[in-house]
Amino acid sequence: MAILTAGIGKAWAYFTTFAEAAGGYTIELGDRTEVKEEFDQWVKHVVITAAEDSKEPVYIRAKAFCGSAYTIDYSDASGKWTPGADGYYYYSDVLKAGESTDELLVRIGNIPKDAKEGDSFHVVVIYESAPVRYDEDGSPRADWDEVLDSVRVEGGEES
Repeated sequence: MAILTAGIGKAWAYFTTFAEAAGGYTIELGDRTEVKEEFDQWVKHVVITAAEDSKEPVYIRAKAFCGSAYTIDYSDASGKWTPGADGYYYYSDVLKAGESTDELLVRIGNIPKDAKEGDSFHVVVIYESAPVRYDEDGSPRADWDEVLDSVRVEGGEES
């Protein structure tokens, strides 16, 4: 019996390790951007702005998520948002300090007929910025595959 109960602590810990988290955090890795979102009659209006103190111009991309029972359709009046094969929508212009994207409309489809105002519903918009990089001929481009890395240096500090 002692042998059987010796391992119960690990087994019990295995079944009680579930944790739930809520909230979000902004991670600043360079120049800052801010998103303004308004939700109106099953449409989310998204505008992204580069901070006034941004030091370098950036490209922007955005993608929305919602419950699997719903569909998402994107549109914009300017024609500057274009779909990518990866599900993101890419803004064609470079944003400099203080500049904003044109509005991207995220429409929710497959709305239940019995849905009413006050029903709980979440639409999450993920957006990213990438600093402008230049090809050898001077053409601007975004490098969405660039990976940030930290390296441990002498003294234990990261850089």
